[in-house]
Amino acid sequence: MRVEGGCHCGAVRFAAELPEPPVPALDCNCSICRATGFLHVIVPHGQFELLSGREALTSYRFGTGAAEHLFCRHCGVKSFYQPRSHPEAWSVNANCLDENVELLVDWFDGRNWEEAASSLK
Repeated sequence: MRVEGGCHCGAVRFAAELPEPPVPALDCNCSICRATGFLHVIVPHGQFELLSGREALTSYRFGTGAAEHLFCRHCGVKSFYQPRSHPEAWSVNANCLDENVELLVDWFDGRNWEEAASSLK
């Protein structure tokens, strides 16, 4: 299923291929996900296309520095980023999709990342 989405101001736009609903998603309680309300849908790199806004993205790293958090420099929204948990995929924010998608949400204990990551597929 092809979906599109992006940041609040529209500078960053993307398209992604998702499985048929319900689409697996993760609700993480780490410091940044909790503060921003990010709801993760994991999309392999080959099933994601940045349509516009590469020049509008700015990067932020913290902790181990393995994850690259990409924000729109105009509106501050992180619509997708490179997670350390899935180096072969993007994490797309389900809240930034243009249309509502039926999700199957699982909880991820990002506050205890090392232990929780061992249970990821």
